Amino acid sequence: MIQTSHKILLGGNWSASSDAQAAFHAWNPATGESLPDSYPVSGTGDINASLAAGKTAAQELEQIDPEVRAGFLDQYAQAIQDDAERLAETASRETGLPLRPRLLEVEIPRTVNQLRQAAHWTREGSWQRATIDTASNIRSHLAPLGGPVIIFGPNNFPFAFNAVSGGDFAAAIAAGNPVIAKAHPAHPETSRLLAKLASDASQEFGLPGATVQMLYHFPNELGMVLVSATETAAVAFTGSRPGGMRLKAAADAAGVPIYLELSSLNPVFVLPGSVRERGSAIASELAGSCNLGGGQFCTKPGLIVLEGGADSAGFISTMRQSFADAPEPVLLMADSASRIKESLEVLTAAGAEILAGGSPGTRAGFRFQPTLLKVSGTTFLKEATALQREAFGPVALLVVADDEKQMPAIASAMDGNLTATVYSDSAGTDDNLYQEITTIVRPRVGRLLNDKVPTGVAVVPSMQHGGPFPATGHPGFTSVGLPASICRFAALQCYDSVRPHRLPKALADANPN
Repeated sequence: MIQTSHKILLGGNWSASSDAQAAFHAWNPATGESLPDSYPVSGTGDINASLAAGKTAAQELEQIDPEVRAGFLDQYAQAIQDDAERLAETASRETGLPLRPRLLEVEIPRTVNQLRQAAHWTREGSWQRATIDTASNIRSHLAPLGGPVIIFGPNNFPFAFNAVSGGDFAAAIAAGNPVIAKAHPAHPETSRLLAKLASDASQEFGLPGATVQMLYHFPNELGMVLVSATETAAVAFTGSRPGGMRLKAAADAAGVPIYLELSSLNPVFVLPGSVRERGSAIASELAGSCNLGGGQFCTKPGLIVLEGGADSAGFISTMRQSFADAPEPVLLMADSASRIKESLEVLTAAGAEILAGGSPGTRAGFRFQPTLLKVSGTTFLKEATALQREAFGPVALLVVADDEKQMPAIASAMDGNLTATVYSDSAGTDDNLYQEITTIVRPRVGRLLNDKVPTGVAVVPSMQHGGPFPATGHPGFTSVGLPASICRFAALQCYDSVRPHRLPKALADANPN
């Protein structure tokens, strides 16, 4: 068996992998250098052991007061806050993301806030949607699923979406389910440190040992086994469309609910009046949003639609110059540049022209030049499928419509997305076109924005971080925004004429006498 530096978190204990056949190292994307520690690639034995332990933990968790789960979430949040410096330094080495402001001042506080919000809603309990029909003596509420929730974390948010600390984790625990976290191989040490804090807090509050489990990595085929196992209650995945669709096929075949966050272009419509009114300012704002975090946000505005003509020339020129002047960002993965290059080949073959960038970076580490492309509206309508190819990085496509009448047609060719943004003028000259375009795009996106970039995702109850396929697997759910996000990991349970003393506490009559 392969010897590695680190153990997996299994059934409440840090254990050597029972059947690791390989080991892997993380990389420092800013330098391109391999980091020294090694981590196990788990086999079938680890998968089966985590499932069995998770199933037992689920049954035990159902008997534990919600206040205990809430206390655990609060304690875990505090532990992350107290250890923020070490966590951020580790994540920065593994991801190349800046210590400040990104990790220490933005992402870790957001993660702590999510966990504390989850603790609040665990105590408050309204997410259960208790329905008491006294006349018929039928009651129902949302309750834990009775098995472990499998969470696949992405590479771009080592804390806020981490499988062992992020929003999916917080929601699954709030609903009363144990978690089997699949760490992302881009940041295994960050995940290990988080899992240690979570495990310690779990033990302090007397939760079942397998409430939090973590595997670093396993072959793709074992991912299919994990999501389709009879013990698995639900799955949450954030990542690429190809990987997510393979997991979805396996989960669907087994009848396991799976919640996906996949690719999204987040189209932006810059209406003619807004271009005349403040075109350069909008162009600069969008360029900054496109390149924020190396363009590796799921809400990056990757496709920008505007009307052609004299008014748009300055907008396009500002965008081009902003991309040309932007520094080569650090990318998260060793193969990120090659994947961007593949996407650019598809886009240019479909008729797009590169205005700026287009090549891998020249500095050390994993980098790619900020890249802006342009295509006519007519060509876009002919090649809409190919031209909606996502390039996960500092890449955006300008779609220049022949006239404003073509803009609604372009909107009609859009796939489902997480967001859509419309910029319009303050005088109201764009209002009719705005109404026409938003009527088309509103059912195609989860979040509609006016006059602001979509990259910020507020952690508030009203947020919808989801959308129609292929942005996600189901338009009715969100991965951000408590308490709504909790409901993904709950079952609707009905009690018909069940005797009062046998009812769950949430379904008892307020005045039993």
